[in-house]
Amino acid sequence: MNILIKLLLNAIAVFVLAEVLKGVYVDSYITSLIAAAVLSVLNVLIKPILIILTLPVTILTLGLFLFVINALIILLADKLIDGFSVDGIWTAILFSVLLCILQSLLHSFLKKDKK
Repeated sequence: MNILIKLLLNAIAVFVLAEVLKGVYVDSYITSLIAAAVLSVLNVLIKPILIILTLPVTILTLGLFLFVINALIILLADKLIDGFSVDGIWTAILFSVLLCILQSLLHSFLKKDKK
């Protein structure tokens, strides 16, 4: 049940950011739910492989290359999902940073409710 709530919160975050950011488009809330699910799966399956393959670059940039990896994951989700679109790499990096911040805020509200 906790996974479903987190997925719904992530979908809300994707939908809100698509409304706020120019360059990020989501057709409907269902599409944002699908985008949140696909991003979660890609973060679990593809992201660790990319991190290992780009470890020397990540170390040289003191971890800043992880922003590029997150943007690549978002652009891959853009290619996989109809109705979800991100204009470019810089928009994807900004979307990634704001999505992380918004998800942290939403999940912190979830933790406060449990206490």
